Amino acid sequence: MYAVIKTGGKQYRVSAGQKLKVEQIPADVGAEVTLDQILMVGEGESVKIGAPFLAGATVKCTVVSHGRHDKVKIFKMRRRKHYQKRQGHRQNYTELRIDTIAA
Repeated sequence: MYAVIKTGGKQYRVSAGQKLKVEQIPADVGAEVTLDQILMVGEGESVKIGAPFLAGATVKCTVVSHGRHDKVKIFKMRRRKHYQKRQGHRQNYTELRIDTIAA
């Protein structure tokens, strides 16, 4: 069984037992999180599609860890104008383990 969930403005295809890095969620490590924005649930040939979300469908997850992604380097330059700017960015994330999918 798999589901397509929406969290942090992004969509992910998940199945039970999978680990997933999503945008940071304010929850403690080891806490159980319930995601209720489920766009689609599928099992074999049967597929349920929401409009836009499925009513009553939930995905239960456990917070495994919090962390930061690798640094993304930003370099801006205007030619012939003596303008150069360097900047870096590291995005925070929460790693989730998908426990159950209930449709």
